[in-house]
Amino acid sequence: QVQLVESGGGLVQAGGSLRLSCVASERIFRTYRMGWFRQAPGKEREFVASITWSGGDTYYADSVKGRFTISRDNAKNTVFLQMNSLKPEDTAVYYCALDSRVASGYEYWGQGTQVTVSS
Repeated sequence: QVQLVESGGGLVQAGGSLRLSCVASERIFRTYRMGWFRQAPGKEREFVASITWSGGDTYYADSVKGRFTISRDNAKNTVFLQMNSLKPEDTAVYYCALDSRVASGYEYWGQGTQVTVSS
């Protein structure tokens, strides 16, 4: 079972920045993709960003486009989410996830890291 561990969350003022990291317990193969999701209290989990491992193709939710950047370090089995110009509405638990492309949807999920943006 692949394990994913997020880190880097915290409390930041509006307009500030944070960088989240997610480390996988084993090698991420070139056909895989990894993504970031977030969930605020009482709300459904929503997609934030994703990246393919071989080509580094990225995709962003409209709500974060231009402010967040997803990247990866293939050698370290790690994906990052650089979050700039943070807004209070970005407050949520952020999860990383892995899609092996052998099943429908993301199969493996981290435990989440809290991001709180104050006004």
